[in-house]
Amino acid sequence: MQKTLYYIHDPMCSWCYAFKPVFEELKKNLKDNTQIVYVCGGLAQHTDEVMPKDQQEKIKAIWQQIEQEIGTKFNYDFWSKNTPQRATYLACQALILAREMGKEEEMLQAIQRGYYQKALNPSQKEVLVKLADEIGLDKKVFEKRLHTPQTQALLDEDLNLRRKLNVRVFPTLLLQYKKECYPINIDFKESSKMLAQIQNLSENTYF
Repeated sequence: MQKTLYYIHDPMCSWCYAFKPVFEELKKNLKDNTQIVYVCGGLAQHTDEVMPKDQQEKIKAIWQQIEQEIGTKFNYDFWSKNTPQRATYLACQALILAREMGKEEEMLQAIQRGYYQKALNPSQKEVLVKLADEIGLDKKVFEKRLHTPQTQALLDEDLNLRRKLNVRVFPTLLLQYKKECYPINIDFKESSKMLAQIQNLSENTYF
């Protein structure tokens, strides 16, 4: 029977970036009857305000923690080359729009690579348009539609689903069958325990 695995995340969430290699491994081993649905959780709403210095230091410390615990590498040039903003909704809208155009996963990879490896700022429209162009999306159409009420409404659907699923932490995995949702314990280092948990739930009588 068809099951849904919800992946609730944010493209500018550093823990989600750290989780990516293991999540890719997990996806490769899932059975065909499991549909994967990406849900943009939305870490931070639109703002033009500069991120306070103390918040910048807090995020740098999270990067350092992830490097020490998981081994993920970050490009700290981001903090000197950009004017950081605590705003992720536009990057989420870029993902939603790429989903409509059939390239959601490619856009997610482009945003994460641009942000964490190339020190680009995905809070900026011009950066997102450039990344969309790089993955083969129509640059003019993407730019025109990125920050429209229609695209914002599509993001609102994801945000409402995240609230309905009662998710407050990113990344989160939930396995759904019919009306029931089962949380999958996130493992940042290897996928076997998550895969086993999903398989065990699938063999449960509720399924």
